[in-house]
Amino acid sequence: MPLTIQSLAVYPIALNYVEPLKTSFGDNALKAAVVVQLCTAEGVCGWGEASVELSPGYGSETVGTAIHVIRNFIEPLLIGKTFADPPAVAKAMRSIRGHQHTRAGVEAAAWDAFAQFNNLSLAHYFATFLPEGHTPRATAPVGVSIGMQPTAEATLAIIRKRVKEGYNRIKLKITPGWDVELARAVRAEFPEILLMLDANSAYTLADAEHLKQLDAFNLLMVEQPLGHDDIYQHSKLQPQLKTRICLDESIKSTDDLHLALEIGAIRILNLKPARVGGFTESLSIYRVCAEHQLPLWIGGMLETGIGRAANLALASLPAVTLPCDISATDRYYVEDITEPPFRLNADSTITVPTGPGIGVAVQLDRIEKATAAWEAMHAYV
Repeated sequence: MPLTIQSLAVYPIALNYVEPLKTSFGDNALKAAVVVQLCTAEGVCGWGEASVELSPGYGSETVGTAIHVIRNFIEPLLIGKTFADPPAVAKAMRSIRGHQHTRAGVEAAAWDAFAQFNNLSLAHYFATFLPEGHTPRATAPVGVSIGMQPTAEATLAIIRKRVKEGYNRIKLKITPGWDVELARAVRAEFPEILLMLDANSAYTLADAEHLKQLDAFNLLMVEQPLGHDDIYQHSKLQPQLKTRICLDESIKSTDDLHLALEIGAIRILNLKPARVGGFTESLSIYRVCAEHQLPLWIGGMLETGIGRAANLALASLPAVTLPCDISATDRYYVEDITEPPFRLNADSTITVPTGPGIGVAVQLDRIEKATAAWEAMHAYV
């Protein structure tokens, strides 16, 4: 049955991380995002998370731009309108160019509402939009991402901690000058662990000879070594490396993925629903990966429990073949805005919620507290 969107509530939030995450972009000391509550005339309310940031870094959007776009452009397109399903909501927002993370947050709230209305978990609701045989699993394989540390020994200390906790795939952030020797030190102590390196676009094609040295360390992949919007030059780099290139930032649509496959720029995909504008486009990309047997994993934007639950639903689908960047709650937050917390299982998986929609209980009092913390920051003039 269709649903009529009655209201959109917008909550800008700020949450402190358990520990900062340093990448080639800089230090991330806190989580900024915009939480969206979408309520319908039928009495169902869904929750979504626009994984925007305090400043333009990984993407071009910020908390300020997300609020502006939702209130001034998305609300007029959706409020009072009736939609058959979440893809229809996504289609209604296509007149807005860019702003993928913002549109993804609103669309995610619609997916949650429709799944609740159909009394299905989000994972099983996703499966109804896929060919037969894509039944979700009860758990999703996950790994952990470690930011750049002051020394290699400090990095090793954190890896020891994460391995002891049960993570069997480690991702390390790298940048020129913090790469080959780091990988060498890690492999000396952990010769068998699943290890990948994430460059966040820190290199150029001129660094190809340097990057070839990474082939010695039996890496699962090297993620987005070249420009954040580049596909072509990655096709020139991949033949020079034995290590598989995983694309992230530069794949923003199904068409981008088709191009990357056609010219040999990609051997693994990190799919972030926020980056591609939401779960409708994510499911389209998922189908292409399944058809081409392209190794796939679901990345993250350090989401709260709202975004984490939705990403886990996508990660539970069977064509997601590699451990995902969806770590346990205690990796990021002392107190999240949802309950119960996500915990790591002994086999380096996280159990996917089975309740209707995203399957976690949103704590409105914690959201309001996080919104007050955002407002107290006076982040923008």
